[in-house]
Formats: sequence, C-alpha cells, structure tokens
Amino acid sequence: MRTWLTERLGLDLPVVGAPMAGASGGRLAGAISAAGGLGMIGAGPANTPEWVAEQAGLARAAAGDRPFGIGVLAWGLDQATGQMDAVLESGAALVSVSYGDYAREVPRLRDAGILVATQVGTRAEARAAEQTGVDVVVARGGEGGGHGRNDLGTLPLLQMVLDEVQLPVLAAGGIAGARGLAAVLAAGAAGAWVGTAFLACPEAETSAAARQRLVAAEDDATTYGRVFDVGQRLAWPPEYGGRALRNAFFDRWYGHEDDLARDDEAHQQLVAARASQDLDVAPVYAGEGAALLDGERPAAEVVRSFADAAELLRRAAQG
Repeated sequence: MRTWLTERLGLDLPVVGAPMAGASGGRLAGAISAAGGLGMIGAGPANTPEWVAEQAGLARAAAGDRPFGIGVLAWGLDQATGQMDAVLESGAALVSVSYGDYAREVPRLRDAGILVATQVGTRAEARAAEQTGVDVVVARGGEGGGHGRNDLGTLPLLQMVLDEVQLPVLAAGGIAGARGLAAVLAAGAAGAWVGTAFLACPEAETSAAARQRLVAAEDDATTYGRVFDVGQRLAWPPEYGGRALRNAFFDRWYGHEDDLARDDEAHQQLVAARASQDLDVAPVYAGEGAALLDGERPAAEVVRSFADAAELLRRAAQG
C-alpha cells in the first residue's frame, strides 16, 4: 500500500489519525506515529502555545524518529494568541488548518517546510483549497465525527474531489477499519483520515465514561447539528455543524437553536455537564464509524488492523 502519503512521510500505512481537539493529544498522536501511521495533535482555540509545545514533546517522545502532525482551527486562531507560532516550532511534519480563513496561514507553513492540509466538504471548497497552495486535500464526508459539513457522504465527495483537483486527496468520514481504507484507496485516495476508530484507545484524552458509550454505540447512535456549539456559545462558522452521539440534551434543543442561544440556564447546564462528564447532556463527538468499535484497544493495535486492506485489495484485483 504505497501511496503519495506513505512515500512523502515514510509511513508504513496510509493512515492519518485525525486531529480531534479534546481527544487527540500528544500521547495518542505519538502512539499512532510509532505504529506506522501519522498521528495528529488536535488544537482548539483554548489551547495555549505552552500546551502545543508540551503535546508536541509527548508526541516526539512516543514516536521516536517517526513524523507527527498538528491540526488547528482557522476560525479560532485570532483568539488563540501565539498558537500558530508554537505549531511552527513544534517539529510537526504536516499541519492541517481548516474551517475559516485558512489561506492566510498556508505561505508561512510552506516556507517553514511543513506540509499543509485542509479539510473540504464540497467540490467548490476543494477547488478553492487547491488555489491556496495546500499540499493535500482531505475530503471529509458527513459521516465523520466532530465538525465539518454534512452536505455529502464520503464516497460521493471523494469521487468529486479526485476528479476536481490535481493534489493528493485523503478520505475522511466513516473509515473505521481495513474495509474502509481499501475502499478509498481503490477509488484513488492517497490515504485515510481516521478519527473515531481511535477514540476508544487508552492513549486518547476521552474519559472512561465516553469510551464506554462509544463502544456501546449502535449503528444509529450519532446525530448531526449545531446544538452543542450554540449551547456552549462557541464561534464555529454555522456551515460546520458537529456529529456526536445522540443524547437527551441534543434531542431537547434540536430545531430550537435560536431559543437555546438565549437560554443562559441551558448554557450553564451544558458547561457543568462537560466538567462532570454527564454525558446525557455533554457531547461525545464521534462519527458513524462508532458502531464498528468493538472494545478499547491500544492505538498501535488499531493502526495494525488497517494493514488488512492490502489483502482486501489483492482479492478484489483477482476478481
């Protein structure tokens, strides 16, 4: 399974651990990289430059001489003073900047010799990304966990983006194992951008309670919308909702987001629930691949499970 991604970064497998703010810190990123994939640290607007440096150090310690990456949110960089400077100094081989005015960050990242990725959810976003000079595009379908567009599923989007741009393309959304990796590689992707499959790993920053819910998730467990962003007063651009495990708070407020934006009691309830891990109220972001989780497994074991894609592709080629 040699692709642009494995050749460019010296990976054993064309698998990237998605940068999930709040879930993928330096320990998880380093474990994924050490196992032969590319681990990514997910940095949100609240993460300080010191936090970025600390997590990068953890990733380097775990990964050894293997590369790692960092993902940041373009819309939050103005409030995350100094975060991008810390990213530039982190030693990351690849940086993902998505959701907002990411184009302004591309030149200095590339000038520093860092590969730049951005996530796209439509054909038009893919065209715009290519024009900014990014090195690789991540075609993220609506099945994906966390934030992004819900306009298109992964496979239709991937086909459109592959036809639209000349850049390497990674596929994201609903890819939780070897079968998913084989499918997107066969379509022409350079690799898979995988988040949910790593959420139940002990190296992830997810709580024990969240891991239990993730492992127990059925095939209809997730839902998509802006409820949790509105409830937390987060400044996510409205076109990028979030996919998470459905819970009572989401069901109460879905379709009533304007009321929720004015309800201070509900806001405080959500803030308190996040602190106490009351998951009937607080979000657990995850994609549709949560239904494929079969237990808590070390990140290295999850990475190795994707290697079976090679045999699946071989069988398909034989007919």
